[in-house]
Amino acid sequence: MDIPDFRTGSGRISLDFIRTLRWRGSDEEVEELDSPQALRAWAAQLGPYAPNADIPVPPPRLLRTARETREAVYLLLKAARSTSAADCPPEARTLLNNVASAPTPRPVLDKQGGLSHVAADPVAALLSLIARDALELATSPLVARVRDCAGPNCGAWFLDTSRPGTRRWCSMDRCGNQAKKSTWRAKQATYE
Repeated sequence: MDIPDFRTGSGRISLDFIRTLRWRGSDEEVEELDSPQALRAWAAQLGPYAPNADIPVPPPRLLRTARETREAVYLLLKAARSTSAADCPPEARTLLNNVASAPTPRPVLDKQGGLSHVAADPVAALLSLIARDALELATSPLVARVRDCAGPNCGAWFLDTSRPGTRRWCSMDRCGNQAKKSTWRAKQATYE
């Protein structure tokens, strides 16, 4: 089974999580959380757990909850960005409140002074962390700094933390680099 290299760098875990449905609403839409194993891999790659943490493969019901949570996060942030978090659909608000009420990963300091995170159910705890992050983001002034990537084939959202608030791409490594290459090629073509 191929586990995707999940995208990071949006500035918030809730924004990274909604990226697991790539090219949302287009004919090329791709579901990255297509199995419990993929959800486990996402938790291992992007969660606060140590690289060697024992994260069990979640049951299929938790995969359904994760996808529902992702869509509720999307609806909440979409409402908050366009009008107000109060305009979030009631079902999405209820789901996020319920998911956020579960325990989150808790920090543990080891003998060597290193910090790790643990949870009885690592995936469910991470979903709670994601829901809490989305609720906090949607009701904070930072929501005004959630931007659409300027990459023509991207559609990802990111938190613009640049001082002037002019960041254009979800990632310089991916979309920003592609845009710069396209601009360079276009300039080269005009000189030929």
